[in-house]
Amino acid sequence: MSEMDQLKILHSSKAILPVAWALANTICLVTGDENDYVEPGGLNQGLDYAVYVHVVIILAENLLSWLDDGGWTEKENQYAQVIAETSAEPFGKALCEIETCALKMTYVSLLRPVCQQWHLTKLLAMSKMDANINGDETLPTKTLKYSGKLNLLGIAYFYSCMLRIFAILNPTVGSLPVLNMLSFTPGFPVTLWEALENLLFPGHGDISVVNDFHTRKVSANKNDGFLKKQQKQPSKDGGNKLVNVLHKLTGKSQAGVDHGDSVNGNPSAQVGDDLHDAWDVELLRCGPQKISREMSCLLHLFCGTYSHLLLVLDDIEFYEKQVPFTLEQQQRIASVLNTLAYNGLAHGISQQDRPLMDSAIRCLHLMYERDCRHQFCPPVLWLSPARKSRAPIAVAARTHEAMSANIKSDDALTVPSMGSVITVTPHVYPFEERVQMFREFINMDKVSRKMAGEFTGPGSRAVEIVVRRSHIVEDGFQQLNSLGSRLKSSIHVSFVSECGLPEAGLDYGGLSKEFLTDISKSAFSPEHGLFSQTSTSERHLIPNPTAKYLENGIQMIEFLGRVVGKALYEGILLDYSFSHVFVQKLLGRYSFLDELSTLDPELYRNVLYVKHYDGDVKDLSLDFTVTEELFGKRHVIELKPGGKDVCVSNENKMQYVHAMADYKLNRQILPFSNAFYRGLADLISPSWLKLFNASEFNQLLSGGDLDIDVDDLRNYTRYTGGYSEGSRTIKLFWEVIKGFEPNERCMLLKFVTSCSRAPLLGFKHLQPSFTIHKVSCDASLWATIGGQDVERLPSASTCYNTLKLPTYKRASTLRAKILYAINSNTGFELS
Repeated sequence: MSEMDQLKILHSSKAILPVAWALANTICLVTGDENDYVEPGGLNQGLDYAVYVHVVIILAENLLSWLDDGGWTEKENQYAQVIAETSAEPFGKALCEIETCALKMTYVSLLRPVCQQWHLTKLLAMSKMDANINGDETLPTKTLKYSGKLNLLGIAYFYSCMLRIFAILNPTVGSLPVLNMLSFTPGFPVTLWEALENLLFPGHGDISVVNDFHTRKVSANKNDGFLKKQQKQPSKDGGNKLVNVLHKLTGKSQAGVDHGDSVNGNPSAQVGDDLHDAWDVELLRCGPQKISREMSCLLHLFCGTYSHLLLVLDDIEFYEKQVPFTLEQQQRIASVLNTLAYNGLAHGISQQDRPLMDSAIRCLHLMYERDCRHQFCPPVLWLSPARKSRAPIAVAARTHEAMSANIKSDDALTVPSMGSVITVTPHVYPFEERVQMFREFINMDKVSRKMAGEFTGPGSRAVEIVVRRSHIVEDGFQQLNSLGSRLKSSIHVSFVSECGLPEAGLDYGGLSKEFLTDISKSAFSPEHGLFSQTSTSERHLIPNPTAKYLENGIQMIEFLGRVVGKALYEGILLDYSFSHVFVQKLLGRYSFLDELSTLDPELYRNVLYVKHYDGDVKDLSLDFTVTEELFGKRHVIELKPGGKDVCVSNENKMQYVHAMADYKLNRQILPFSNAFYRGLADLISPSWLKLFNASEFNQLLSGGDLDIDVDDLRNYTRYTGGYSEGSRTIKLFWEVIKGFEPNERCMLLKFVTSCSRAPLLGFKHLQPSFTIHKVSCDASLWATIGGQDVERLPSASTCYNTLKLPTYKRASTLRAKILYAINSNTGFELS
């Protein structure tokens, strides 16, 4: 208390409000070491716990009201002005900031008892005892009005306030101390969720949600035992004195108990014929505006607690052990967060609801990204809230662009608009619609550039380059890298053969496509040294750590970002897929432990072995280093300063596991992803890409499903050289293609277009169009009578997406010739 009194004298006139000191005094009186009536690591022995919690809530609400109104900033400005007027120091403002920061840290340290696990467990134990004494086995009250009894809602609101206070006043780590304690208190996240289920899904035990992922039913009424209350009677005079002080602060006597009304409304949670209804939570269809204060505080605390816990839950715990929640419960949690976030953004968010929405959106993103990596929710769950209110694609795209241009990111949550929905929760739109939005963004950009006088189409003002086929990467880099966003313009490519002679041909878009596909094929090849392949079965591309030692290595990777951006901008498919870890960086998202499995499965298994090791981890003889081999030499890299001298033990093994994952997933790859991102952003706005997750980005780049819709391809195929849809050979061609295996159809598409996948929205969007050109080479009459057919093989001009098809007479011959050609993986040279 002496330290606090000195601080009060020194600083209360500067920035700290009296109510803040009252809050700190109350907590210190109940828990401080200088109080003779407090047991070590416990609360005052004669404490009325319900009154204590209620008093803290009253004081915290007043403090938060002042903080939300900018009170602290106003005090700081006043103090800075006084310093500036009275101090001769040239660094008066900086000294003021340092002193204010120190004051905040010192003040927050006075609240540190609420960050201790014993504090929470004691309150929960008291609430449980109170419930047992009163014979109440369920949630004792659904209101925050003071009732003289300690209950979960009161405890939840207590810690909800603490989260907000620490987030504002703790200048170093924010609310992290409170979150650490809440997340890792055994059973507490489950307690919060089951209390929420009582409020959100009355009678939820009778509901079973039909889905294709799990056959087990949602277990019934899981709230027993979690929400029972207890209260301890005062036992010492000192404790009674403190209790009387707390009662005076509340303005109520112990006998004057006011029992509040329960939460109004009893929304239906029954599942209709439309599966969307199962995942669109009725009580949250107006966002946070129409929910009770009690539900709001429970949601805020749960979202903050669980999002923090999700950061350390690995896939074994989440999917196999299913702790702390079953997968059915995870689905329901996801539906609550999804409904709340979508409707909050659509209806607008008040300043009062901002902390809740921030926590809910953070938790929602973590759950959605985990589902993207390893699905546990039916796809319809993510789409359900917006199914009846989605704006048309063009309208949504224009709204999004207007908001991105005119509104600061901090305002995105407070302005009700479809633009904010697309920015924060794009997954409520089906993937196909988001692809259409992406293309609408590009069309809008092209129109804007045209209106600004920039040239976009082929012609004399196009960017002209001359490229040697044998040096396509180097020549492309030298001539195009400096263009930046001007690379959006049309490119006129002239090729020089390996013999040094100019190649004939006019570029009407086909040679530009050939240039992009050929330079990508060369630059992304592991032999080139810029990218390598992951050790997973997918063999995704990832920047090679040794690329930074190559000449212009980082600049070259930045250039490849522009190449990929150009392909996306022009709708040209590249038959490559990047590692999810790498794409996460491009999308502005952080990677966590379990994504290591997509990069290095063996290392992932090793770090999980350490995490779940039951014995003494010191037996493994590990330290905080990682060893890498570069150019035949082994290099030891410290995971933290002095890491080679720090042994991994049971106490710090979690730090080691996450430090190793952070190095591999973030630190090691960051210079390359930043360079690639800079190049990509010259052509593709980052806000456009944030419509997609990592898997969807790869589909956007390389195309859709691993099979081809033959009817769709046929509808958008052009015929040249004398062929028509009614030609005999053409009819045989489509008959044969329909009989191909899916992988054979993909090989044919790659043979003709250089990409094995179809455009995401169908062949209508393939540029240039798929074309079949007639090659006249009829067999002689006697050869035909003898059963012979045309011997010439089909060939392809990939730059124009053209199949050069001889006039075969028999389906068997056509089939055999096409299969031979596509399995030979050659095109122009076949004859």
